[in-house]
Amino acid sequence: MLSYTKYIHENSDIWVTFVHGAGGSSTIWHKQVKEFRKRFNVLLLDLRGHGDSVTSNFLENFSDTYTFDSLSEDIIEVINYEKIKQSHFIGISLGTIIIRTLAEKYPERVLSMVMGGAIMKLGFKSRLVLGLGMKLKKIMPYDKLYNVLTFFIMPYKNHKESRLLYIKESKKIYKEEFLKWFSLAVEINPLLRFFRSVEIKIPTLYIMGEEDYLFLPSIRKVVEKHTASNLFVVEDCGHVVNVEQPKLYNNMVLGYLAGF
Repeated sequence: MLSYTKYIHENSDIWVTFVHGAGGSSTIWHKQVKEFRKRFNVLLLDLRGHGDSVTSNFLENFSDTYTFDSLSEDIIEVINYEKIKQSHFIGISLGTIIIRTLAEKYPERVLSMVMGGAIMKLGFKSRLVLGLGMKLKKIMPYDKLYNVLTFFIMPYKNHKESRLLYIKESKKIYKEEFLKWFSLAVEINPLLRFFRSVEIKIPTLYIMGEEDYLFLPSIRKVVEKHTASNLFVVEDCGHVVNVEQPKLYNNMVLGYLAGF
């Protein structure tokens, strides 16, 4: 089972589950925990190969093949164990794909989805860099490759805090685990094409940085077509909105969840 942390609210039976992205860990939500604990029960997960789910004792319980189905089942195992019938799910980056996969399989478990730095399409630049990475992964140290990818996604000066946080957390990941996640990311376009074309009738808030140049354009198009979705764009902000603009992010998300 995944490593996780839970915070129980004395007067609420509503759960919020946080799902980080590839290379991160539950620590990337450190600017959210205090505020969300005031209103909800909070579940913080470390995905397989990340954070405290990175030890050999954890990894030997998982299959060698990583798919978004299996990663979503990891989360279901935790919420079943904790007897959580339903939850709001809050994700960032690649974590948003895991949440959407979970919602396709178990829509009755998902009250809403909050998708920060959401990925709905890999454009030409993304595919080019990932393809180059696949060729270089055998000769370039994996930590250097991750640093290059992180800079590509978060290139600007005001993205530095997010960039350094992800680089710091990535140092906990074994090489073999990194390569599994990297290969998974390379092959997601067919899945994303399905997500764009088929709307899931679960309330969804996309919260994106205006400087998230790789992923924001496709999210704008998705929200135009999907009637259960809304988009809020954060100015002067890149991919990791919850780290770069935490106060605005917290206010927007808490305001959104208050409507349920």
